[in-house]
Amino acid sequence: MTQLLLATNNRHKVEEIRHFLASLPYTVLSLADIPNGPITIEDEPTLEGNALKKGREAYNASGMLSLADDTGLEVFYLTMKPGVLSARYAGEMATYQDNCDKLRLSMMGVPPRRRKAQFRTVIAIVGKGFERTVEGRVEGIILEEPRGNQGFGYDPLFVPAGFSKSYAEMSTEEKNQLSHRALALTHAVKVLKQL
Repeated sequence: MTQLLLATNNRHKVEEIRHFLASLPYTVLSLADIPNGPITIEDEPTLEGNALKKGREAYNASGMLSLADDTGLEVFYLTMKPGVLSARYAGEMATYQDNCDKLRLSMMGVPPRRRKAQFRTVIAIVGKGFERTVEGRVEGIILEEPRGNQGFGYDPLFVPAGFSKSYAEMSTEEKNQLSHRALALTHAVKVLKQL
């Protein structure tokens, strides 16, 4: 089997992506599986830029086909913030809870009709002489209070359009059928099958 390196140490993300890629003929590794894996500084101004940077650094460090993603929650009322800074919205060392708390405070008193947001994931696939990006996007709303204890990040505050459950109230299977990362991974799977 060909090895595919996920350019992340985030165990939640690794589990979610491994689950999604299970049917492909790849041995899926993460940065935790390779010695001296790169620690990418995500300083690009776009999700695309960060995904490519992580993918390139993982490929250069390992020589393995690498898959990297960057995800942002873009809240229309907040002029598309936190966006590229979603993981660091409440500061460099912020926890998921810190980020959710800051978002709730930022949206305090905002009426339901103005609470629209979108999750966007950009995936970069980088290999020898090859770079490709794909994207997945899901629109929804930001809740006033968190609901559910599944998932991670902003999942307890985000309800996708057309649903009544937050991402954090959904099972992995439910979320994988409709999430932004699932949509991006669907596109990535098509690319990986062509390689």
